[in-house]
Amino acid sequence: MTRDEAIAILEMDREDAIQAILILAEKAENYDRLCDKPSPTTPSGMTPPYLKPAGKRKRRPCGRKHGHKGISRKRPEKITAYQTHTLKSCPDCHQPLQNPVRTYKRYIEDIPQIDPVVTEHTVHGSWCSCCRKIVQPTVTDALPNARLGLRLVVFTAWLHYLVGISINNIVKMVSVFFNFHISAGGLTQAWKSLATLLESRYNDIGQKVSASAVLHADETGWRLNGKTHWLWCFTTKTLCYYLITRNRGSPVIEKFLGRLFKGILICDFWGAYNKINALAKQRCFYHLFTELVKVDTYNRSIPWKAFRKKLSRVLKDALRLSEEKNHLSPECFLRLKKRLHYRLEQFLITPYQDKDAQRLIKRLNRHKEELFTFLEHEGVSPYNNHAEQQMRKPVLTRKVSQQNRSAQGANTQAILMTLLRSAELQGANPVENLLAIAKNALTVKTPSGLAYKIAC
Repeated sequence: MTRDEAIAILEMDREDAIQAILILAEKAENYDRLCDKPSPTTPSGMTPPYLKPAGKRKRRPCGRKHGHKGISRKRPEKITAYQTHTLKSCPDCHQPLQNPVRTYKRYIEDIPQIDPVVTEHTVHGSWCSCCRKIVQPTVTDALPNARLGLRLVVFTAWLHYLVGISINNIVKMVSVFFNFHISAGGLTQAWKSLATLLESRYNDIGQKVSASAVLHADETGWRLNGKTHWLWCFTTKTLCYYLITRNRGSPVIEKFLGRLFKGILICDFWGAYNKINALAKQRCFYHLFTELVKVDTYNRSIPWKAFRKKLSRVLKDALRLSEEKNHLSPECFLRLKKRLHYRLEQFLITPYQDKDAQRLIKRLNRHKEELFTFLEHEGVSPYNNHAEQQMRKPVLTRKVSQQNRSAQGANTQAILMTLLRSAELQGANPVENLLAIAKNALTVKTPSGLAYKIAC
């Protein structure tokens, strides 16, 4: 209740004032009831346990279904050690034993105890009479002026930026498993140096992503020293580019994609994407279906149900047509597609009295040319699920790492997440891939950014 409403109630007659207070009390009760019910888009981890429905779990029998062939761990192709086990006497009565009467083989895979390897590198410099300076070979086992090995730095970066393990837990793991003692600060500084070395590769991925034919985009909240920032994700099937900015508006997308994107942009209904011109856009169907489910939680009116049924039918028919495209003749597919566009036009010009229906009609009218793009172009999905999946790991990491404390830390986060996740999308080992990239970058650049001269 606002101040003006309270003054107006005080100036009313007694009966009118009581009626107005009762109406406000009913609205407050309905509002509290809605607040108690979490939205369908709310992650399960953010919903209090007492608000979750008590679902009945069906007990399923352990193992595979009856009749299915069993499976076990495959026999290793490479054997690195051999051991023979023979008893000289019986373990029960201590009677001496003769030659074995039966033999079988057992394969055990384990990891050895690991101790740090310390290598002393002696680097010789030679005078080049042509360049008139001393030249020396490049040491690629570590970053410039660093004592931590490059493999350790890359491995721990993978644990933190992709797996989502906190820095303190990584320090404990390295100390216990590898008998390697390191501080959290030293590890953080090593990651920053690694990100600085690989920033050019990060920019190359950004250029390739911005020039792709089909691009998925999404954004989510992030924190930088306690202040709200935004983590952007631009991804293709084989590359993923992350960007952390203070702004969530269209200037971020314009700076990355330009005013005219020459590909197909798949995104949700966030207004920042409206300012970007593209060859075509595809709006995510999942967000529409989620909106319908969300409205169902508080609106059960007959006009809304009729609107919801018609819209769901149009969207599901479009999805069904896309699945059956390869089984239809071109003429039949074109005819059904035109029919679908006609149904959408008729649906949008139909007047609706329900306020939620009017709100969604307004949104659909604004994006009606961006709903059925997946029927026009191959390789375009009606869902933005690919970008959502690339956001999943950073969101899980966000709950553990508490995001970043400095702009340099945010830049390191974006660079290393981009390189590691892109390697995963390409089916490569992210640690070995990043290690190879870093070693290649060390052979090309010096700490000052100048190229090494191997020969005259």
